[in-house]
Amino acid sequence: MVEERAAIMSQRKRIAVFSMTPLFPDFAMGGGQAQLKKVALHLAELGHRLTILSTRREGSMTPFKWHDNVEIRPVLRFKQPYPEPYFTPIYHIANAMRYMGEAIAEADVHYSHDGGLIFPFVYQSIPTVISLRSIIYPETMQHAFLFQGDEWILPSDHTRASYEAAVSQFSPAVRERMHTIHNGFDWDFFRYTPPADIFEVIPAEVAAHPLMLFPHRPDVNKGIYEVVEVARRLARDMGWDDLRVLVPRWLDAESDPLNRAYYDKLRRTISEAGLSDIFVFHDWISEALIPQYYSLADVTMCIGHCVETFGNTPFESLGCGTLPIVSRVATYRDLLPDELIDRVDYGDIDAAAALAHSILSERRRTSPAALSHLSTEFSQASMVGRFADVILNAEKKPPLRYRLPVINDQTVVKLAPWCYISEKRGVYHDFRASYQRDDALVRLAYDYPAGFPGAAIDAARLRAWLDDGYVVPVIET
Repeated sequence: MVEERAAIMSQRKRIAVFSMTPLFPDFAMGGGQAQLKKVALHLAELGHRLTILSTRREGSMTPFKWHDNVEIRPVLRFKQPYPEPYFTPIYHIANAMRYMGEAIAEADVHYSHDGGLIFPFVYQSIPTVISLRSIIYPETMQHAFLFQGDEWILPSDHTRASYEAAVSQFSPAVRERMHTIHNGFDWDFFRYTPPADIFEVIPAEVAAHPLMLFPHRPDVNKGIYEVVEVARRLARDMGWDDLRVLVPRWLDAESDPLNRAYYDKLRRTISEAGLSDIFVFHDWISEALIPQYYSLADVTMCIGHCVETFGNTPFESLGCGTLPIVSRVATYRDLLPDELIDRVDYGDIDAAAALAHSILSERRRTSPAALSHLSTEFSQASMVGRFADVILNAEKKPPLRYRLPVINDQTVVKLAPWCYISEKRGVYHDFRASYQRDDALVRLAYDYPAGFPGAAIDAARLRAWLDDGYVVPVIET
């Protein structure tokens, strides 16, 4: 079997790739696009030819190459910027289906990065793999429920468990097609790098100050307003009046009305808090300068409520020596051991400020133990190798069969994978970004972690828990 798989890997294949998100020659709009480039280059080095169709936008209007074997064609006309990419004229959708259909017709395998191509008949003729990098965007979730392909790649156990809990209710066999492959990193790149060229983007004088990073796109759920509160506590109550918080402006900060409104409101909030001198806005950071950016800082903030499927930021920051503070939300809860990362309950501003104060005061940096764990468990070579194995060895499988799940008082249910129990605040729900104090649910979740029969609770409460997503049915294959 091993020899057979090796033979398949060695055959040069043509791979048609779909990317709903725009791609660029020299920088990435987010972690998902950075991962796609790593995988594509690895496959290209193995001799396979990739044709990647992506959404066009300013800065990405003409074809380009990442490698002689990797051509990017920005021909798709999905709405930009996110969200709601399908909010576009009907002919753009038809053209996207046609362009992808033509590319797939010339390929041996189809790979859909982060889903989004929600039409099963477009790829029904060849082996198809999806890698779902999101659990919050509508088109990605639609693809998950509609997918009739052959292999799934998920970046974390949290994401895999969440899609299993939702999708396998209707098609239990989908679990057999799922693979968990963590994001991997080039630790020779993400390492402490003396800041130099980064001062072409940010003011050099900030280096004389204690520095906090907020290296995220302009989504409120990334935690910017929580960071404002933490900065206020540090500056006003803990003696860090010389603190500076670095915030990159998104690519569409000036041109997109929604992003302009986001930054206008944020600046008003910062001004009203008396923190205008503390927050420093600057241009988006290129891939090449990211290690210098992290290395310059003292602490990186990831304390929002975004339901990350992996979240590259804490890992990249740790690799460059700067400690992150993360909220116990989604994958941030368990991707790293507790002793290697600082966590707070979402919304606990006091705890986040106390941790930041400790890190700044002690000038703590990433420990050797953490760096060793990262290099062993989250290597780029391992990640791209496993992606290649799944993509190149994909085979056409029978269509998934739908079934209607029956829910009654005999159904076994368990705490949903997107929930956890906070000792201080009750049951936290990733998608509601809130806590609920429910002693009955906490008791049953602790006593029956593998699941409890619906009869253990009255029917009305069980139905409410199911409808609100606090519990999920345990599905037998």
